[in-house]
Parts: sequence; structure tokens; C-alpha cells
Amino acid sequence: MTRAHLAVTGALTAALLLTACGSEGGDGGSADEVTVVAGFYPLEYAAARVVGDVPGVTVETLTAPGTDAHDLELTPRQVGAVQDADLVVYSAGMQAAVDAAVAEQAADHSLDVNPVVDLAETGEDHEGHDHDDLADDGHEGHDHGPLDPHFWLDPERYAAAGDAIAEELAAINPEHAEAYRANAAAFAADLEELDSEFEEALASCEQDTLVTTHEAFGYLADRYDLHQVGITGITPDAEATPGRMAEIVRTVEELGLPAIYAERSVGGDLAEVIGRETGTQVLILDPVEGITSDSSGSDYFEVMRANLEALRQGQVCS
Repeated sequence: MTRAHLAVTGALTAALLLTACGSEGGDGGSADEVTVVAGFYPLEYAAARVVGDVPGVTVETLTAPGTDAHDLELTPRQVGAVQDADLVVYSAGMQAAVDAAVAEQAADHSLDVNPVVDLAETGEDHEGHDHDDLADDGHEGHDHGPLDPHFWLDPERYAAAGDAIAEELAAINPEHAEAYRANAAAFAADLEELDSEFEEALASCEQDTLVTTHEAFGYLADRYDLHQVGITGITPDAEATPGRMAEIVRTVEELGLPAIYAERSVGGDLAEVIGRETGTQVLILDPVEGITSDSSGSDYFEVMRANLEALRQGQVCS
């Protein structure tokens, strides 16, 4: 039994005690109320956009701002929220604790977005990029296997998630089905506009190699014809080997890259070390897994547009 399953089992016991003398659970509250519980910020934001101002519908997230979504552990109350929700929106494999809670408590009222967003394997050459020249024995991120969960960095995939949420809510709450679908269409239109901005801004760049602290930007790179090279692999807390660091330094120097990219919460020290050794500027690229006071915007679209400005500068786009 995994650590996540053990944690959820313990939390479930406590959650049952919390709810035993309250509602029967599983119906999200009264008949006039609908509760959506999302695993982490991009799913919460998509669900909130789909819900819009439909009355009686609340959207909650299991991952508090500033919390690492990958390593989330659920409290008893959160397990109870999963059990009582009308709809739980999650991405299987992204959060082990959420996967376990859904399997035990929400199998009949959950939406795994993975099938509709067409997740790709980590290290996969989605658009035919050749990573062989950057392979390193100590760099696990190039192994095929786990799926890359960062689909929301591709606007088209993110729009597909919004459509799927709308259809689930339309089935749960048919009285407002038209509103959910209209809100999802508006969300998709905003994403299409964002996509066009990225395509136009990144159409003519001097550099197409994107060195990032970890390989969270595969979907973004593939969509806009960039080549992602991660200092570490897909796991945020992975450590780079000395061999991999040396390989990245050689790549930066050989390609004459003017910038590499760090995240505010992950791998900044690694990027700074490489930046000092190569004289390369370190810019911020945000995977938008959550919004905090340190984020470069208050929502997904603002942060993505800040990312675009960083890419225009770092990839030297005209």
C-alpha cells in the first residue's frame, strides 16, 4: 500500500467521524446546491470559468496557494469534501493522494481530464524534436514512461478540459446546461486568443532551445516549435547530476543561448549556477500550477502573458 493510500485511509476514518452526525454525504448538500472540488489550480480555474455566475454552484480546490500540488496530502476534511462533492475534477497521476481519495470515495462522481486532453509521455518527442544530442546517463527525464500532467500550458488541451467539465456539469445540473456550455465556449475563445498571441510573438525567434529548471514546459514548447531542455526531469524535486549540469552548460555555451529559465519555487539555484558559469541571463517561466502573491499575475491568463514576455526576451523574438 502506498504512502498516499495510507494517508487517505487514515484521513477517511477521521472524515467519516466528522460527517457521521451531519449530512448523509455524497449529494453535495441541498438539491439547489452543486459543489465542484478540483485537485489543483488549473482545474479549479477552468471549473470556475465554466461555472461563471450560475447560482448555487461553488468551486473549491484541494491545493492551497503556495502548496506543491504534486506532494499534496489530504486532511480529513478534504477527504470528506471529495466524498460529498457533486463533481471532483482531477488529473490521474498528478496527485497520488487525490487519486486515492477519488478511487475510494468519488469513483461515481469524478472527472479525470486526462483522456480528453491527450497527455503525452515525459521525454516524448511530440513534434519530432531530437533530444538524443542532449541525452545524459544521469538524466531520467528523457526516459519514456510517466505522463506529463502539465497540459494546461497548451491552450488547445486546456480548452478541451473546460469542455469536458461543462458536459459533466450539464449532466449533473441540466437546468443550467446551456450556461455551462456557453461559459466553456467563452473560455475556449479566450484560450484561442492567447494561443494566437503566442503563435504570433514566437513565430520569428533567434533561438528555439528552451532551457528550463524542470521539464514542465513540454506542451508549450511543442505547440510553438520550441525545443525544451530540462536541467532536471518532470519531477520538480528531482536533483540534477553533475554530468547533467555539465551537459547543460555545454549546450548553453555551444548554442550561445542568451537566457535560461527558472521557476519562482523550483530549481532557481540550479539555474543561477548555470547562469553564473555561462554568463547567461536567468528569466522566470511559471508553470502556472498555482497562484500566489509572488506570481506575475492574478490568474492563468495574466501569468501566461507574463511567460510570453519572458519567452520573447529570452528566445530573442522579433
